[in-house]
Amino acid sequence: MALAICQINNDLSRGRRGGGHFTGCMVRPSDFHTEMDMAKQYEFKAKALPYLLVLPQMVIVFLFFFWPAAQAVWQSFFLQDPFGGKMIFVGLENYTKLFTDPTSGYWQSFAVSVAFALCITVISMVSGLFLAVQANKKIRFASFYKTMLIWPYAVSTLVAGVIWLFMFNPNVGVLAWMLKHVFHVDWNYLLNFNQAFLLITLAASWKQISYNFVFFLSGLQAVPETLIEAAAIDGAGPARRFQKIIFPLLSPTTFYLLVMNLVYGFFETFPIVHQMTAGGPGKSTAILVYKVWRDGVVNLDLGSSAAQSVVLMLMVIALTIVQFRFIERKVTY
Repeated sequence: MALAICQINNDLSRGRRGGGHFTGCMVRPSDFHTEMDMAKQYEFKAKALPYLLVLPQMVIVFLFFFWPAAQAVWQSFFLQDPFGGKMIFVGLENYTKLFTDPTSGYWQSFAVSVAFALCITVISMVSGLFLAVQANKKIRFASFYKTMLIWPYAVSTLVAGVIWLFMFNPNVGVLAWMLKHVFHVDWNYLLNFNQAFLLITLAASWKQISYNFVFFLSGLQAVPETLIEAAAIDGAGPARRFQKIIFPLLSPTTFYLLVMNLVYGFFETFPIVHQMTAGGPGKSTAILVYKVWRDGVVNLDLGSSAAQSVVLMLMVIALTIVQFRFIERKVTY
């Protein structure tokens, strides 16, 4: 710092004298001490301070993730009395029943969950990307459009289910009435599996579109304009510029959203299913996370419910590992 001040003084001196000779500069030892003191005042001597700062978050993670997960693993090996009675060790019987007992309906729930999560991921990501591309254009009221597109993310998953329930309920829904009397569609998702699956998929996707929109819009704004302008000068059209330049630069964002949307589809859509279809008609829309709740809370089969939660947790962990192991190779950072 002192040497820099000295150099500035020399430059100013040369400018005033009109010459190029060096006028000299005296650096006091106190200048170096002042600079060293300023550097030392930002150093933390307490080695335990970083651990203390992380401790509250680690306590929360332990209490609300690791401890419940460990409890689920432990309970999955027992046949437990739901009223606090004795526990009988049954080993892997709860797991084998899931995959071998046809009356459990686990494979049907598994197939519905996979299809449900994939549909949510595709619909919400494609819609979010399309809206982000349109909102990123230089148009009037762009800020207003962006705000309106972000607002649905503030709605909780349960409230989103209630909104869609009131719109499409066969008895009181406004849009359900229009489907019946205007478009002559025999709409009753309470009795039709295809309509029920379509409804919960659209509701869950609508809730997630805003989340994808925010990240895609941020990624689009980070794309250098010079690359797009150079491609336009070379004669590349809008579609080709998006395919060859914009979308490859969005690959880190796309990969992140792919993981988060699949996790959302498997784990965070319970309120929508519970509020709109309650797993019906019959058990046709009972996704895995809803089946865990129903078997544990309604049917009071705590061992089977714990085993299902462990399988679901392992499945999502394996899915994430596969994505980071293989799909991330094609991501350009």
